[in-house]
Amino acid sequence: MSTLENKVVLIIGGSSGIGFGVAEASLKSLAKTVLIASSNQNHVNNAVERLINAKLGPGQINGHVVDAGNEQSIKTLLESVGEVDHIVFTSGLSYSTLKFPGLDISKAKEIMDLRIWSAIAIAKYAKFRPGGSLTLTTGTMAIKPVPTLSVITASGGAVHSLIKGLAIDLAPIRVNVICPGPLFDRLEKEAQDILWNEIIPKLLVKHVGMPNEVAEAYLFCMKCTFITGQCIVVDGGQILS
Repeated sequence: MSTLENKVVLIIGGSSGIGFGVAEASLKSLAKTVLIASSNQNHVNNAVERLINAKLGPGQINGHVVDAGNEQSIKTLLESVGEVDHIVFTSGLSYSTLKFPGLDISKAKEIMDLRIWSAIAIAKYAKFRPGGSLTLTTGTMAIKPVPTLSVITASGGAVHSLIKGLAIDLAPIRVNVICPGPLFDRLEKEAQDILWNEIIPKLLVKHVGMPNEVAEAYLFCMKCTFITGQCIVVDGGQILS
């Protein structure tokens, strides 16, 4: 089985949720260095401490602060970390102000900027080593819309198109996107009752997803040198149900 031995992995959005799960999985897969970046210094410090204390592998762990919605902040981060093998982008925003028709247009633009323009900025400024990869993140609403959240569907659909273009523009660097379904750790508290009472019973696998499960898809995209321009859905069968 291939590992991430001698690889440097940068996870933007790595202090919690899926990103933190990818950090854990990368260390277990023997990554040389795992770099986590997030917007809150305290969250970054806490995540680094948790990873160090967990003793998941021999790799080094470093934390950085970044405003993932700001081009200059992204550029500064990527200049400071230098060459990397793999970048994972999991940063997101709350959906609570994005429900149609009462959505806040300025917040809707923020999610578009974060998912699309921030991803483009990462692709523009990153210094990848040979064999490297960039893996983005959306969600099942990019494929299966739900009422009131058309902005999320639109932003995710744009990312699914973007990775195909970036896969060509950055080749031979590989570019893919992971499309997770409902994850307990990912939802806001007010949505958790809906998760347990309405969503889980309809999932084909009949259980809630966890970040460590979805992290395996990111590992695959980092390790498999023959995949690029693809969307991997990890949703417990939600789209089919």
